[in-house]
Amino acid sequence: MHPADIPDHAQGRHGTARTGVGRSLDVYYRDRARMARMTALNARFVPMGGLAFDLGAHVGDRTASFLQLGASVVALEPQPRVFRALRLIHGRNPKVTLSAEAVGAAPGSIDLFVNTANPTVSTVSRDLVTAARTAPGWRGQVWDGRARVPMTTLDLLVSEYGTPDFVKIDVEGHEFDVLSGLSTPLPALSFEFTTLQRPIASACIERLTGLGRYEFNWSIGEEHRLRREDWISAKDITEEIAALPEAANSGDVFARRVS
Repeated sequence: MHPADIPDHAQGRHGTARTGVGRSLDVYYRDRARMARMTALNARFVPMGGLAFDLGAHVGDRTASFLQLGASVVALEPQPRVFRALRLIHGRNPKVTLSAEAVGAAPGSIDLFVNTANPTVSTVSRDLVTAARTAPGWRGQVWDGRARVPMTTLDLLVSEYGTPDFVKIDVEGHEFDVLSGLSTPLPALSFEFTTLQRPIASACIERLTGLGRYEFNWSIGEEHRLRREDWISAKDITEEIAALPEAANSGDVFARRVS
């Protein structure tokens, strides 16, 4: 989630923003209407009894949504403190597999830049941290911690757990690296984009079209509503994202394979 997308109810009693994991729990679980919209959208991609991957699971609201649809979920979150919250919420559910890993182009390990006050924008992308320093919408964001975390790939996850019906990728500027670790087309997926780093979205779209035949749609911020009634080509979705004003901040590109 882009910092400017954080809703008003995340503010504390005296107008100051709540911080840390507690803030994330408030933002992602308190708004029942948001959860209902998200689950309605996910239902278009995840069948009853299906399999979903939640990459960048954070505190697991998407995992909760997939579970409401009767799916099994593989959820990955590399932040140690956030992962503890994720494990408390979903760790006893037999339909959920949790792993404290990042996902990237190759297995190994990687530095995680931690934003303690706003962990939703913690990232393994050094480029995002650099770009955010001069971006108006990211003022006040501080990555004040660092941790070395293990990293796997989408190919390895598919090999271990099977082909998912849907993959949600929300990894703060690391989306292309995640897709670089995938060598076979998947039925459907989404990845976050920001107006701060539009070229990453373009690269992700190009990567997907190199794997298979896809059509695309998109949503903005926390709307959880597809912006188009029709699904469009890679060229068209790239042009629509390029034309968005900076104030759009962030959203998700949805891709589904065309048989």
